[in-house]
Amino acid sequence: MNSSRCAACKHLRRRCPSDCIFSPYFPANNPRRFAYVHKIYGASNVGKILQDLPVSRRAEAADSLYYEAYCRIKDPVYGCVGLITILHQQIYDAQCQLARIQAEIAALSSQSQSEVQQYRQDENVGPSFLPDQNGVPNSTSYYDISTWFD
Repeated sequence: MNSSRCAACKHLRRRCPSDCIFSPYFPANNPRRFAYVHKIYGASNVGKILQDLPVSRRAEAADSLYYEAYCRIKDPVYGCVGLITILHQQIYDAQCQLARIQAEIAALSSQSQSEVQQYRQDENVGPSFLPDQNGVPNSTSYYDISTWFD
């Protein structure tokens, strides 16, 4: 017999044997953990589940049973599925927002490129008062205004 009983044996008010299936997964310092699992699944069913699993998987199963039981107690209708649904909705909302922002960036980028192209075309069509790439004034930038004053 263990010197201190596990949470399951305390909750069930029984003696805790040395080979207790619950003691590694439901320690005495966390009695709520077993209380939630017992309330939803029952001690016998939890014992059978843990017994049927390999020892290497039992801790993970006990954690999963606890989490599912905790969620079911907090939300009796949906349990952990309600939380999963909320998270899926948040992921979907984030993906939609990302798609909208990417489309807006693409639109602004194409608009900016078309404005640059339009500016370059306008620059090539009309006279340019700016120097060319080498800093030499453009020959088309000179106007003979002497004919205006006759």
